[in-house]
Amino acid sequence: MTTLEVLSVVDVVLLVAGLAIYLFVVGSQLTRVAGKLEEGAEVVWRIKANAEPIKPGVERINSTGGVIAGALPLLYGLAEGIVSGATYQPPTGERPPARPAMGRRRSRLLEGVGYPAEEP
Repeated sequence: MTTLEVLSVVDVVLLVAGLAIYLFVVGSQLTRVAGKLEEGAEVVWRIKANAEPIKPGVERINSTGGVIAGALPLLYGLAEGIVSGATYQPPTGERPPARPAMGRRRSRLLEGVGYPAEEP
């Protein structure tokens, strides 16, 4: 056998071994996913069984919601009538400029660096 034939056989064996390892890893991951999906399906069936008794109550709530939704335009119109009389209207006259409450402001920066304060 020549060197090329030996290297070809080794290459094919390594390829098959790599594929086998890859398939083993993927198969184990798929098995774990299948287990998690089975647990999830059991939880969903339990939720469905627990929700069955409240189904008539939900239908009643939906019908009540429909009645309320039908009354919303009337309630909206009444609310607009109430709010229109209570809306704040700001004064339209001109305001004088703001003045300080103490009169002339005095800076303390000069005292901080050693200069005496000015006497008014």
